[in-house]
Amino acid sequence: MLTLIFTSLIAGVLALLLYQRIAYPFFWDDLIYYLKLRGYKKKAAARMKQGVITYLDCFLYQARRIPNKPFIIFEEQTWTYQDVDRRSNQFANAFRTEGSLKPGDIVALLMCNDPDFICVWLGLCKVGCEVAFLNVNIKAKSLLHCLQNCGSTTLIVGSDLVNVVEEVCADLKKHNLRVWVMDHSSACQEFGTLLDKVQHMPAEKINDLPLADIMSNFLFIFTSGTTGLPKAARVGHLKAVMSMAFLEMCGASSNDVIYITLPLYHMSASLLAVGGCISLGATCVLRKKFSASQFWKDCVKYNVTVVQYIGELCRYLLNQPMVPEERAHCVRLFAGSGLRSDVWKELRQRFGKIKIREGYGLTEASIGFLNYTDEVGPIGRASYFNKLSMPFELLRYDPQQYEPVRTDTGRCIKAETGEPGILVAPLTIMNQFLGYAGNKVQSEKKVLRDLFQPSDVYFNTGDLLLQDHQGFLYFRDRIGDTFRWKGENVSTTEVSEVLGSLDFIQEANVYGVTVPGNEGRAGMAAVVLKPESKLDGPKLFCHLVDTLPAYAWPWFLRVQVALDVTETFKQQKSKLVQEGFNPTVISDPLFFLDISLKTYIVLTPDIFQEVVSGKRSL
Repeated sequence: MLTLIFTSLIAGVLALLLYQRIAYPFFWDDLIYYLKLRGYKKKAAARMKQGVITYLDCFLYQARRIPNKPFIIFEEQTWTYQDVDRRSNQFANAFRTEGSLKPGDIVALLMCNDPDFICVWLGLCKVGCEVAFLNVNIKAKSLLHCLQNCGSTTLIVGSDLVNVVEEVCADLKKHNLRVWVMDHSSACQEFGTLLDKVQHMPAEKINDLPLADIMSNFLFIFTSGTTGLPKAARVGHLKAVMSMAFLEMCGASSNDVIYITLPLYHMSASLLAVGGCISLGATCVLRKKFSASQFWKDCVKYNVTVVQYIGELCRYLLNQPMVPEERAHCVRLFAGSGLRSDVWKELRQRFGKIKIREGYGLTEASIGFLNYTDEVGPIGRASYFNKLSMPFELLRYDPQQYEPVRTDTGRCIKAETGEPGILVAPLTIMNQFLGYAGNKVQSEKKVLRDLFQPSDVYFNTGDLLLQDHQGFLYFRDRIGDTFRWKGENVSTTEVSEVLGSLDFIQEANVYGVTVPGNEGRAGMAAVVLKPESKLDGPKLFCHLVDTLPAYAWPWFLRVQVALDVTETFKQQKSKLVQEGFNPTVISDPLFFLDISLKTYIVLTPDIFQEVVSGKRSL
């Protein structure tokens, strides 16, 4: 009898496991990840009881715990956690005494990747300042906008970027904005210098650190948007601390050496990578700028085990000729976002058994996903367990208006399985949206109300995601007036305004088009020329160089008699995007940006084939 019961029990368990394997093949992956996330939260809660609450607290905790462990390796320099702590103390003392900075002041930081970027940032945190990260590709007009937008009173600029600031020196003086150069001297008398003062400052522990409210603002990180100029997204202390979990959730540990080539002004590098390194108590190798030719040599030289990537970076690696180091490395994990499926597969085949963890996240809010399985392509999963910790919905949308479809009663409709939908997430204490500094209109546009019931409030990511029948999530597109190219968000409105300021262009409609073999979308502009005017390619090229970073330049031009608009006079983009840049399909004159000639040339069928085949690189 007992044998029969035992046999029946075993048979039942096996049948249940078989059913689970068929119906819910990723159940155990989902459960294990959920438990891992719960474990991280418990560890974070235990640290909080010890007073480790903010990003700065986490760093100071590791500086006390492992003071002599290497934190940053930069070229031939090695900085321990204690080195960075002491150096940031010197900066904090300089800011207090020489810069008269105090808690609550907003300070803009315009620096390339360097250990001092992190030391300055942490030093400002020790003073209690809110820091605004500026894109190093910024132009004069955008610089002024960013500084005014976030309310900065002080600008700290790297010695190699002073020329950008000198262009607007008079405007900065007019707004009483103080500039400090990361150098021992400065050719501009209006600017103060930091390094000559920092070297004389005490490096000992600062005891009177200001207390930070975990629910308050920590950083300003600028994103492109429909305003035509960068928007200052507020990043709270809570969001920053949550971001520090990324590498650990990907499988990294304190024994890893993490390779960081992305610019530190990006959230991916500063919060996910450096922050993740701090949270683990690991070591990071910081590079001033990404180099595809030096990538694997660096990995071997520094014994790199974890690499943070964006999709474009991986494609550059695959385009490089084979080198011995690409098979002699110790890299076991690639963690990042934006990786195409074809590049994903080829990367694993060519560079060895590397685990890839593809994720999705936003600067403005805490909604995010991680593909913790070995499935190629998805950015995460919509499992029951994941929705417990991070609820979200995908909404059916109007492709013409770029807005969610609502019923006659004003309620939104959830997208079906296999149907792309706008990703939205309820705004809660754990998923905050602090808005854009100085821009209430754009802040309000990111908030959706009364979606499913009265008074509910959701954050609109503006991204299209698709959920398949197995619960995997796939990134499909970025809707509205922004597209992504070369790892950067491009504001179509900003580029349109730049083009429209030329004396021979009457109107411009900017959008992104897919180019085979390239991540994201390349810039393209449909333009209407002024009466009796001709397209002046060299003049347009020079204008772009002066006003926009290279990633925002339109690669293709389409000259039209009139722009297509909706009945409400909004520019039509969807049809233009679908038609692309094929001269055999489009009757309008098409032009291609030839950087070597510094002009736009006629886009012939032969040039088109060279672009789509990859013979002409963009």
